[in-house]
Amino acid sequence: MISELAYIGKGAKIGKNVTVEPFAYIADDVVIGDDCYIYAHATILDGTRMGNRNKVHQGAVLGSDPQDLKYKGDKTELIIGDDCDIRENVVIARATNAGHATQIGNHCHLMDGVHICHGAVLKDYVMVGLKCIIGGNSLIESYNVLSNAVIIFENVHIGEWTLILSGTRLRKDVPPYIMVKGNPASYHGVNTVILQKNTFKQMDDRTVRHIMNAYLILYHANVSPQDAAIRIENEIESSPEIDNIINFINHSKLIV
Repeated sequence: MISELAYIGKGAKIGKNVTVEPFAYIADDVVIGDDCYIYAHATILDGTRMGNRNKVHQGAVLGSDPQDLKYKGDKTELIIGDDCDIRENVVIARATNAGHATQIGNHCHLMDGVHICHGAVLKDYVMVGLKCIIGGNSLIESYNVLSNAVIIFENVHIGEWTLILSGTRLRKDVPPYIMVKGNPASYHGVNTVILQKNTFKQMDDRTVRHIMNAYLILYHANVSPQDAAIRIENEIESSPEIDNIINFINHSKLIV
């Protein structure tokens, strides 16, 4: 059902079984997939490409111009996957430069007041808590939880299966499978509860112990990250998770 009181640009492409409530605004250069629900007073601007079964709540603004002084009016995009829940007053900007896009994956949940800046990429199953800010060109891997009031600065990379605790300020990369906390952010242990009990990829106790031992080397052996990666590779049995940790360390400039 599309309300007659909503504004929908003539060029907008709206999928099947989409609900648009009164006073929503959908610009011309917008694509919305099937079975989406656009609540009253939501704003979806040019360059937004949205998949299926998404919900966009009151006051959300999708596809805004980037708040980046380098932006010169290039035609850029915001790409959103399927099954996302974008709550009240969320703001997501497009990318800065032509040919680039801000990207939100599948099954992401963005709570009230979240601001996602230009060129950021959130992969699948990312939960972002109240009033979080995600800086430009950051990369948030899949299955992450950002608790309330987290601030992530530009160009930060967060590995998969992490928990960022409330109020944390992140200027450095966060390796996979851990918890971080504070300002400045610091290692707060392995995310063991989620790794052992989640419904997507339950890890056995042996794998979790190997992950814990890898991070004992990285954070407590008093060696450089590069030397820690070498020790992890030599001392801990190889697995996809251990290989993921080593690869992350080797490709990061600054690690929490």
